[in-house]
Amino acid sequence: MDRRIVFSALALLLISALAVAYQLNAPVSKSITPTLTNRPELCLTCHDGIEEISLSHPIQTFGCVICHGGNALALDKNLAHHGMRGGKNPSDFAVVEASCGGSQCHSGSAGDHNDHIQRSITSIQGTYAGAIAQVRRSFGAQPDGTAHYGISAITDNQVVSPKAVSALEKFDPAATHDPQPVINFYGKCVTCHLTAEPVRQPYLYRSTGCAACHVTYASDGLYRGGDPTINKTQAGHASAHRLTTKTPYTTCNTCHNRGNYSMKQMSFLPRPDLPAAGSPLPEDRLHDYYQPIGQFTQCEWELDCIDCHTSTEAMGDGDLYSNKFDIQYMRCKTCHGTLTEPPQTVIVADPNDVELRRAKLNGNYTLQVGDTVLLTDRGEKFGSIKLVDGKLIQTLKVSGAQREVPLVQGSACLQKPDEQASHYCHECHAYQRDK
Repeated sequence: MDRRIVFSALALLLISALAVAYQLNAPVSKSITPTLTNRPELCLTCHDGIEEISLSHPIQTFGCVICHGGNALALDKNLAHHGMRGGKNPSDFAVVEASCGGSQCHSGSAGDHNDHIQRSITSIQGTYAGAIAQVRRSFGAQPDGTAHYGISAITDNQVVSPKAVSALEKFDPAATHDPQPVINFYGKCVTCHLTAEPVRQPYLYRSTGCAACHVTYASDGLYRGGDPTINKTQAGHASAHRLTTKTPYTTCNTCHNRGNYSMKQMSFLPRPDLPAAGSPLPEDRLHDYYQPIGQFTQCEWELDCIDCHTSTEAMGDGDLYSNKFDIQYMRCKTCHGTLTEPPQTVIVADPNDVELRRAKLNGNYTLQVGDTVLLTDRGEKFGSIKLVDGKLIQTLKVSGAQREVPLVQGSACLQKPDEQASHYCHECHAYQRDK
C-alpha cells in the first residue's frame, strides 16, 4: 500500500480522535437571555453554580454582561473576559457609572433615593478628605480642620449643609510643598478610602467601590461559593458572589478599628491582639470588635454598625464634608429618648416609602404601611426599630435577632439632652477590655 495513503489515513484518524476528545471534554454551552437586553449570554457555561448576585438583580433579568461587560458569546476565557469593567469588580468607582449607573438604577435622583453612586463618591469614605485635613492640620500645613483636598478633585454644585464645602482639590503633597511627615502619611497610610487597593492580609480583605461595603469577605479571604472557576485555596476572593445590605461589623473593621496611627512615628500601628493567621476569631464580640484601649457601651458591641448608623451617615448625603462628625447625627437619645421625652416615631403611610424597599432588600426585618417606626433628627425613618405593643423593638439587620430598646424616661439615667457624646454615656455604661 502506498505510504502516502497510509499516512493520510492515520492523519484523518488522529484528527477524528482529537475532535471526539474535544467534544467529550468541551463544556456544554449554557445560554440565558436576560430580559433587560434580550441578547443571549454564555457566561454560565463556565460559571455554572455561581451565586445570584442579589434578589434585586435576578440573573434572568440582568444577566452578567450588562454589569460586568465582556463578550457574551465567547467561550474562550481571554476573549470572554476582554473588556470586563473593573476586572472582577464592576462597582469600582473608575467604572461604576457604566456598570451600575442610569436613572433607573443607581444614578437616579435624590428624591427617588436612587443617587447611590453620587452619594458614595462624595462621602467622607470616598474622598478621604477628613483624614487628609486632620493630618495636614497636625503638622501645620493648614490652620484648621476644614477640608481642601480629597483623593481626587471633585465639585459639589448643590451644597445643602452649612458644614459642607463646595469643592476639593486632588491631594498632591509634593505640589503643595507639604511637610515630609504629611508626604509620608500619604505615601504609606492612605489605604482606606473606597478607591484604595485593599490590604491583602487576614482580616483586612475587602473590595473597592460599592463592593467595599456590600460584598463580604471571610477573615481568611477565601471563596466559599459554588463557582467552579474560582480557586478556593487562594486568598483575596469574596466569600460569595453576592451583594448584601446585611453588612457585618467585620466588613467595617477592614478599614475601621484596625489599629492606630502614631503621629509621632508617622506610621500605622496594627492591633496587637489579632491572630497572625486568617482563622476566624473566637466567638467573643467584645474582644473581636474593639481594641484593648477602647471604651464603649454595651450596645456598641452587641449591635453591628448598621444597626445604629443610617444609610446617609454611611454613604453620605451628596455633600462634601471635612470630617465624619459633620455627617454623623445618630445619638443616644435618637433611640433611647430623654428623661422627659420618648424617642421620636412616625407611621409609615406611603406605599412607595424607601424604608419599605430597604426592609425587603435586607430580609431580616419586615415593614409595612401602618407600622410605627423610629424617626431620626433629620426626619428619616429607621425601619428596623418598630413600636410593637407599646415597646420599641429593634431587629438586628445582620443576625435578625430582636432586642427591646430601653428608654431613659422612667429610668434612673441622669443623661442630659445636650450631652449626647459617647463619653457621657461611658460615665455610667462603660465597658472596657481587660486585655
